[in-house]
Amino acid sequence: MTTTPPFAMTPKAIEMAKKKLLGAEDGILGLRVGLRGGGCSGYSYVFETAKEQRPERDLALDFDGLTIIVDTKSLELLKGATLDWETKLMGHGFKWINPNAKTNCGCGESVSF
Repeated sequence: MTTTPPFAMTPKAIEMAKKKLLGAEDGILGLRVGLRGGGCSGYSYVFETAKEQRPERDLALDFDGLTIIVDTKSLELLKGATLDWETKLMGHGFKWINPNAKTNCGCGESVSF
């Protein structure tokens, strides 16, 4: 595990990620976060359970006992960002506060750099 994560997580995001993983199936290593090509702005944020760590492409980070898996390509675009948990009138979920982003989609799901 890397000792100094290149991005931050708020206490609420850590708490909610732990809750989501608590009821997950056996064999879950942690939460995978990152970016994929797509979405209306060019990239879409990824939040999914991780069953494995690909040693040649992934880093495992520890946030207060929560394992976060992130691929090295996404890591460059997430440096200095903060993962938060947002609760709104019409829903809730993870939200990146990313100083590297040039534009964000209105839905908050996609971003461009």
